[in-house]
Amino acid sequence: MDPTIAIIILTITFVGLIVLRFPISLALAGSSLLTLLYLKVPLATVGQTMIQGMNSYSLLTIPFFILAGQIMSEGQMALRLINLAQVLVGGIRGGLAMVNCVACMFFGNISGSAIADVSSIGSVMIPMMKKKGYDTDYAVGVTVSAAIQGVVVPPSHNLVLYSLAAGGGISIASLFLAGIVPGLILCVSLMITSYIIAIKRGYTKSEAVPVREIPKIVRDGLLSLLTAVIILGGIFTGWFTATESGALACLYAFILTFLVYRDIPVSRMWIILQRTFRTVAMVLFLIAASATFSWVLAFLKVPGMLTDWMLGITDSPIVILLIINVLLLLLGAPMDMAPLILIMTPILLPVVTALGMDPVHFGIIMMLNLGIGLLTPPVGTVLFVGSAIGNISISEGTKAMMPFFYVMCVVLMILTYIPGLVMWLPNLMK
Repeated sequence: MDPTIAIIILTITFVGLIVLRFPISLALAGSSLLTLLYLKVPLATVGQTMIQGMNSYSLLTIPFFILAGQIMSEGQMALRLINLAQVLVGGIRGGLAMVNCVACMFFGNISGSAIADVSSIGSVMIPMMKKKGYDTDYAVGVTVSAAIQGVVVPPSHNLVLYSLAAGGGISIASLFLAGIVPGLILCVSLMITSYIIAIKRGYTKSEAVPVREIPKIVRDGLLSLLTAVIILGGIFTGWFTATESGALACLYAFILTFLVYRDIPVSRMWIILQRTFRTVAMVLFLIAASATFSWVLAFLKVPGMLTDWMLGITDSPIVILLIINVLLLLLGAPMDMAPLILIMTPILLPVVTALGMDPVHFGIIMMLNLGIGLLTPPVGTVLFVGSAIGNISISEGTKAMMPFFYVMCVVLMILTYIPGLVMWLPNLMK
């Protein structure tokens, strides 16, 4: 069988199914199946690779992280983190926008999800900013942009997906460590941008938090952030694995939400579990389908061919990394983040490692890159959610988001070409 024809079949059927609006997991599985039929490979391979793709102990980390995030999103955790951010940066001109940025970083440090970030923080901050005289488009632009921090700062379950897509050989602890400094750089960059826009639009300072309320706000905020401390502290110290830390985080989130704060009745736990099961089922099927797709790519030697092709264009790492960044930004517009991680990691990782780039460094670059894609139409899930919360059109939300988009692209380039900013902490902990 001709490998070139097989690659054409794989590409055309995959793109065709996406255009026909099939779910991405079915597009991956369907295109792989048709290609294997052409290659006359036993179809038992499909089932074997699907099962093998899900047969990973590290994969248990994802359901635990999702469940912990769901529990804390259901309660008043977002409001407590917003209050803590208000104490820290609320007194600056245009302070509510900065509160938004810091609160999204804090909540992302718990949920690890941009969608959860914009849903939880946005539902509180966007109405609050509108009430205090901020323009709605500005409130939405700040919120959706700040929510992207959730895919970079640990414990991002997308980093776990990247580790699995790379074959499981990349340390999750190293990836989590590598996301800390970029997350802080991104947060500061967004805060500076929001401050400049706030001055330009003439926004005023926020009201000061009463001194008598500060101790309680700080205590509640730190108790909420302790979830991230449990996850990260346990992993970094080696006391327990990422999977075990996720289980402990679920237990702590349950105790804090249902027994300490009593934000919601325990009966809501069944609804939380249902949402978690639905999300996990989709993620697992996507992982299984992408495992087969990746196997077909490897069988056809596509990663090696792409590496040779790109290195044949130029031997300059600067140019190749620029091409990869532009490619990921373009792919992030029509496709969602998780499928792109699972599809593109096996393809691009050999290219960057051939350039001498650390896989951990590339993981953070990919997360930020695809995170930015969550803001760009036609998919732009985070932008859609934020615009719906603010009750504005997608075009208005896109226009308001653009200044932050440009800043995030600049941050992406800085992190790409200055690897020390990403690798400093992982190298320090070796």
